[in-house]
Amino acid sequence: MSHTIDPVTRTLLKAALLSPLAGAGTAFAQAGALQEGSAYRAVKPAQPVAVSGKIEVLEFFWYGCPHCNALEPLLKDWVRRLPSDVVFQKVHVGLGPSWVPHQQLFYTLDAMGKSAELDERVFKAIHVDGQSLSKPEQMAEFVARQGVDRKLFTDTFDSFAVRTKMRKAQQQAEAYRVDGVPAMSVNGKWYTAPSMAGGNAPVLRVLDHLIELERKARK
Repeated sequence: MSHTIDPVTRTLLKAALLSPLAGAGTAFAQAGALQEGSAYRAVKPAQPVAVSGKIEVLEFFWYGCPHCNALEPLLKDWVRRLPSDVVFQKVHVGLGPSWVPHQQLFYTLDAMGKSAELDERVFKAIHVDGQSLSKPEQMAEFVARQGVDRKLFTDTFDSFAVRTKMRKAQQQAEAYRVDGVPAMSVNGKWYTAPSMAGGNAPVLRVLDHLIELERKARK
């Protein structure tokens, strides 16, 4: 019946399962029972990666998702410790109409080289401070308070570059069959999510496992 549920509701329903599964997910990962089809699945067909010679990790997310917000601190710490042969990239998807304004905000900041700097502040504004950041004027006011040039932001917001990035993100979401967030892929071949792995900490263990699989495959 999942095809009858709208994307936002599906995301929230999937993530609601994480709390009771968190302990089981940790035990599952510690037991080494990281099996394809349960903790992760193969991406078919495999998708191209942006940087050759590196192992690529993608996170599919939405600024408005409370579960993406909850994952963010753990994920940022995990990314800081990645070895040099791994590259990480965020992909802001637009699975529902309410997601698209935030997607455009992300790719505007990304085009300006500001997304990494401001991601944490955007999450806080939405999930802690109660700002919707759903309208361009709200976004422009917010980024101006963060020291970003307001006119440059506004000019970039409707640019061809931003629209192109949004279209690419939509194509990636379809190719990877993303049906909820947060979710991750490794090297265009593997797909996982906290809802598959049993929680936020377990999914990072699954990512480590998949990275190691890819590293061994190169030898």
